[in-house]
Amino acid sequence: MEYVVLLDDAGRSIGIEPKASVHTTTTPLHLAFSAYVFDRSGNLLITRRALDKTTWPGVWTNSCCGHPAPNESLEDAVRRRLNQELGMDVDNVSLALPFFRYLAVMDTGIVENEICPVFRVIYDGPQPVPDPAEVESAEWVDWQEFSDAVLVGDRDVSPWCHEQVQQLRQLGLDPVRWPTAPATALPPAARENQDRRLPQ
Repeated sequence: MEYVVLLDDAGRSIGIEPKASVHTTTTPLHLAFSAYVFDRSGNLLITRRALDKTTWPGVWTNSCCGHPAPNESLEDAVRRRLNQELGMDVDNVSLALPFFRYLAVMDTGIVENEICPVFRVIYDGPQPVPDPAEVESAEWVDWQEFSDAVLVGDRDVSPWCHEQVQQLRQLGLDPVRWPTAPATALPPAARENQDRRLPQ
């Protein structure tokens, strides 16, 4: 059984809960991550969520999202989920937004309530192979064109992706040159297990 890490408002761990039951109309605050995968030219891999996902099925979003397991670093969770969902083995993982937090409510009343650090991944391997249980489809898009469209409302994406794009654009137009945020800025629950490969 998979578990997610529950958090208090300061981002400290206060327990765990099964992933299968955590997303309800009263979802507790928990730890997650988002990953944005770019090629060397700055193109972004976007994905359409599988049609039977509990939250935001069939919606276009960033490359990958997920939840670290208890005692798993966020960076390791990014690598694990990219491999599971898209068949991608990645090495170049860096922290972009260390303390992104959002709350979003679906029309059904289901709530997402996460502290969700955002990672940039630079990838130059084989084309992704989506797991249909997680990803309906995937495509590479020009980052600037995509982010422009998201910001002016011409591109429908998940609510967290929309908010993240707003903040990521503030890091610069070229994602390959974005600065790396320090791991010390992560929420306490993530710092406890964060891989030491990230800059301190």
